[in-house]
Amino acid sequence: MTQTRDIHHFEHLLDKHHLKKTAPRLRVLSMMSSRHSATSQPDLESLMHDIDRVTLYRILNAFEEKGIIHKVFDLNGTANYALCSSNCNEHDHHDEHLHFNCTQCKNVYCLNDMNLPAINLPAGFEPHGFTLYAQGLCPKCSKKVVKK
Repeated sequence: MTQTRDIHHFEHLLDKHHLKKTAPRLRVLSMMSSRHSATSQPDLESLMHDIDRVTLYRILNAFEEKGIIHKVFDLNGTANYALCSSNCNEHDHHDEHLHFNCTQCKNVYCLNDMNLPAINLPAGFEPHGFTLYAQGLCPKCSKKVVKK
């Protein structure tokens, strides 16, 4: 039942952003929504053997352009992707939240519920967005360190 509801949600999301409802696009959305951290293209490739690299690249690119996903970089500079909030679109991304890089497991987490401080830029600077990173241990890795 949940899977059917998710498929309908993903189909609606693709309709909303004027994208065709293809099986590969629906699979990528399903896979990304099942993850608790941002995911790189190579990780998605290893999980989705039936979608070739070029098709996956095009899907991720289209999703990013339409405001369905946003790109965040890990500690190695690798691009990872996470689903955007429902109020993002191709003209207005709202991914200004804390991105947490775990130094142990190397996962990148979007911490959407963090209250971020206001950023006052000098006169003449016009921000179009920003990215805030933190690094350390995620809760799972913190527990492992304490147990040792």
